[in-house]
Amino acid sequence: MIKLYADENFEFPVVRRLREKGYDVLTTREAGKDNQRIPDEDVLDFAISQNRAVITLNYNHFKNLHKQVKIHSGIVICSRNSDWDIFADCIDMALRDEESIEGKLIRVNRPVK
Repeated sequence: MIKLYADENFEFPVVRRLREKGYDVLTTREAGKDNQRIPDEDVLDFAISQNRAVITLNYNHFKNLHKQVKIHSGIVICSRNSDWDIFADCIDMALRDEESIEGKLIRVNRPVK
């Protein structure tokens, strides 16, 4: 299963639900990197060093980083969704059939009601 690194702004209740689904998710807090205003480039570098895909709500910055940094463990950019269960389900649906997302940019959009 894909290993994830949740950036500082990613919602912890969704991390918890992803873990319940079997995902290995490391948070910035657990990595000792929270509340430090670490630049997105450094967030991606850390994720690469840990062989983890970044999961983030920061669409524009990480989309641009994906274009600049071709070798990475994957980037999952998500639309904010306050229904944690649906949010985690959408992420799971986007990732579950992927053996690897190395070098890929995965978009997870909020479902249309």
